[in-house]
Amino acid sequence: MLLDKKVAIVTGAGSGIGKASALRFAAEGAAVVVADVRAAKAEETAGEISDRGGRALACAVDVSDAGQVEAMVGAAAGAFGRLDVLFNNAATTRLGDAVALSLADWDLIWRTNVSAIFVAAKHAVPLMGAHGGGAIISTASVSGLLADRGQVAYAATKAAVIGLTRALAVDHAAAGVRVNCICPGMTATPPMVRAAGDETLRARMNATSPMGRWAEPEEIAAAAVWLASEQSSYVTGQSIVVDGGMTAQSHFSTVSHVIGGD
Repeated sequence: MLLDKKVAIVTGAGSGIGKASALRFAAEGAAVVVADVRAAKAEETAGEISDRGGRALACAVDVSDAGQVEAMVGAAAGAFGRLDVLFNNAATTRLGDAVALSLADWDLIWRTNVSAIFVAAKHAVPLMGAHGGGAIISTASVSGLLADRGQVAYAATKAAVIGLTRALAVDHAAAGVRVNCICPGMTATPPMVRAAGDETLRARMNATSPMGRWAEPEEIAAAAVWLASEQSSYVTGQSIVVDGGMTAQSHFSTVSHVIGGD
């Protein structure tokens, strides 16, 4: 029960990493505000938590809207009286380079992926500080460390999440608020599974990891629970890479068997 008597918000909790994290947080004893832009999906996850004997509040939230983010934090305080953990997991993307991507899509991705974290922190930090502190976690990405072709906005925003994490950690350490982010590699979330297409493409994508497979959402959730708990009490301002070793290797790894030897 790593989060016993804690109150947590998880955004993007209707599926994938967010859902796995909401379920794990609840299993570890937290009351969870299950936030998702899809009201039905939020209700579904909250229902699963309740069915397992946990406490949950479903909350329909478009995190690109600052007013809705503020209301989400207020809902947590109103329902459970405090806030201990904020997991900023919701994100979006649109394909395109700087020439092809529209300004409207650029702005939407920044509001969703970066501004939402800033706004949530603005309202969450005072609540956490009033009860001795807390933990803010955000989902960044290996795409914030290494760029992907045709993902200019996603790569830029995920790099910004890493920088914002450091800034928030430095600013709010005195209030007892720890701030960290997770950089997943390829993870079997519904959008990624759909994008992988057939088994041949999935196998090629698996081969980019030294471990030969994608992460399961529950494996990212395990990192989030650790960062949310007192097990990581001296960890702040960090970007925890959970990618099966993908970023540990150079591109030469894929051809080393050809160029190696005597």
